[in-house]
Amino acid sequence: MPNVLDPNFSHGVTYICEHNDEGAMGITINRPLDVTLGDILDHMKITCTNPAIRNRPVFMGGPVAMERGFVLHTPHGGWESTLEVTDEIGLTTSKDILQALADGAGPARAVIALGYSGWSAGQIETEIAENTWLTVDATPELIFDQPVDERWTAAARTLGIDMNLVSGEAGHA
Repeated sequence: MPNVLDPNFSHGVTYICEHNDEGAMGITINRPLDVTLGDILDHMKITCTNPAIRNRPVFMGGPVAMERGFVLHTPHGGWESTLEVTDEIGLTTSKDILQALADGAGPARAVIALGYSGWSAGQIETEIAENTWLTVDATPELIFDQPVDERWTAAARTLGIDMNLVSGEAGHA
């Protein structure tokens, strides 16, 4: 919602990858860092000479464990460490997916992120009840195809909401 002041989440779009009795974790998909996939590949000593691959943006997946890499992608593939989020979307943390991306053989669509967003048990439910977050059904098109700078407004539009018309101020009657 517009009234969220935390810079990690203000106007953020976070795709929830896992939600259970222990809490929730997600990847923010609209906060590009000043880092490219090429920077990550160089750091991991993975060779890639394709500029289109090297110049792919890396996102701040969230403020937790910024030293850890995550690849949100479709289709699943046969990567070493993948959480199958849906029938179409996976979240992989193993180096083999980066090697595949560098080789041009990675998943068709991917968001590469450093860090993740995490909530303890019951925390996200409380924040949703307090109208901190809008919740929408995510689609691969919203996650992977929508221009990054339009993901926040596009997500709200799926609910019929124009974020330009939503105030960050609360009113009381």
